[in-house]
Amino acid sequence: MRDPDAVRRQYATETNLETRRAVWHPAADGREPVEIAAAVVRASGPRAILEVGCGTGAFAERLTTDNPAATVIATDQSERFVELTAARGVSARLADVQDLPFADASFDLVAAMWMLYHVSDVDRGLAEIRRVLRPGGRFLAVTNGDEHVADLRRDAGGSPLVTAFSSENAQPALLRHFDDVRREDLRPRAVFPDHAAAVAYLASSNEGLGPDLPEFDGPREYAGHVTVFVCR
Repeated sequence: MRDPDAVRRQYATETNLETRRAVWHPAADGREPVEIAAAVVRASGPRAILEVGCGTGAFAERLTTDNPAATVIATDQSERFVELTAARGVSARLADVQDLPFADASFDLVAAMWMLYHVSDVDRGLAEIRRVLRPGGRFLAVTNGDEHVADLRRDAGGSPLVTAFSSENAQPALLRHFDDVRREDLRPRAVFPDHAAAVAYLASSNEGLGPDLPEFDGPREYAGHVTVFVCR
């Protein structure tokens, strides 16, 4: 989903995002994308942190708690998400990653959590992120792979969701803007307590998936595919 109007409709409220977020559990080896991302930030010891596409502000709040000596600013295109993030005590403002309202070299670390696949011009967004980073600063990006809950989508009569910024294709784009790109791949688990929960998850993306998902009894688990990129 890269159409700006469609993205705004999808995230006008928090309902769809929270429906999807609620099903995720750590990978079988215990690794969890948000924990890995938070550890990257702590290890970098940043003084100034920017999160772009902050959603409801959960990660920005975590950054504030984990890094008490740092200044944390969060941005999003959704007025509702900015409101929710500010309610968590985080400095939040309305902004597009393709046109960030900050001076050059303003931040030690920029984070983009599951959002760059929504950006209509990924290279423009990455160029803006590079611009506001200080020399030696880090960019943290988390995204999904093409096989992310792909079996669930197939079961519902759909196909894998292939985006413009995925585990498979993000690295070349990142290397156009950063000299050093490192990655960690993991497989979190989507756990649905029942058929209705799986249908609600599919329906939250407004793709018309869900009604054709065959009935099943009891809980069911599907594999995710997530990559954490760390760039300098």
